Amino acid sequence: MFAVMTLCGIFAGGIYASVMAKKRIPDDKNVIVIFMLFSAIGIVVGGSLLNAIVVIASNAGVIFASIRSVSSMTDLLSILAFIFGGTVFYGGLIGGIVAARICVRKNGAYSAYIDIVAVCIPLFHFFGRIGCFLGGCCFGIESSFGFTFHHSPIATANGVSRFPVQLLEALFNICLFFLLHRFLQNDRFKNRLVHVYLLIYSAGRFFIEFLRGDEHRGVWMFLSTSQIISIVIFFCVLIMLYLWCRKKKSQAPQTG
Repeated sequence: MFAVMTLCGIFAGGIYASVMAKKRIPDDKNVIVIFMLFSAIGIVVGGSLLNAIVVIASNAGVIFASIRSVSSMTDLLSILAFIFGGTVFYGGLIGGIVAARICVRKNGAYSAYIDIVAVCIPLFHFFGRIGCFLGGCCFGIESSFGFTFHHSPIATANGVSRFPVQLLEALFNICLFFLLHRFLQNDRFKNRLVHVYLLIYSAGRFFIEFLRGDEHRGVWMFLSTSQIISIVIFFCVLIMLYLWCRKKKSQAPQTG
C-alpha cells in the first residue's frame, strides 16, 4: 500500500504541476516534466542515503558482524537491502532540492518552475503519509486514542493502540498544500515558495515527531534524526532569507 499511495502522490503532483505550468507559463513545452523527473533522481538517491546513514548508526555492530560472516552473494545482497531498503523523507527532500538546483544552474529557464514544484511537495507527501499508515512502516506513541496494528513489519508496533501520527502529518501536509497553492495564485513570496515551505514544514515536523513511537528512525539524545534536521533547515532558511533581504535592500535605488 505504501508503494501504491506513493504512485498516487507522484501522479497527483505531476498532474498539478503540468496544469499550473500551462496556466502560468504560456510557452511551457512540458519542461516541468523534465524538471520533476530530474528532481526525482535526487529524491531517490537522497532518501536512500539518509536511510543508510540512520540504519548504520543504529545497527553498526550487527551490520559489521554480518559483513564479516558473508559467505555468498545472497548474504551480501541481503545486507545491502537492509541498509538501503528504506527511505527517509528529509533525505529525499534535500536530494531533490540539490538536483533541482543543478537543473537551475544548467538552464536558467528552469527557475520559473521552482514555485510550482514547491507546492507539489506537500501534495505528494500527503499521499505518502497515508501510505505509511496503511503499511505500518512508522507508527505513533502508545495512546488510548488511536489504532492497533496487527501486521506492521516492525514487531514492537503490533498489538498496541497507537496515536495515528501518520494521518496527522498527512492532514498537516494537505493544509500546507492549499496554503502554498493560494500563495502561488496570488504571486505571494514569488521565487521564495520553497523557503516558505521549508520553514513551515520543518517547524511542524519538529513537533509532530514527539508523537512518533518508532525509534528505529534514529534517536540522538532526546531528539530524533528528523528533529535535528528540522532545526538545521529552519535556521538555515532564516539565514538565507535574511541575507536575501539585505542584498535586495542594498540593491534598491536610494531616494531622498
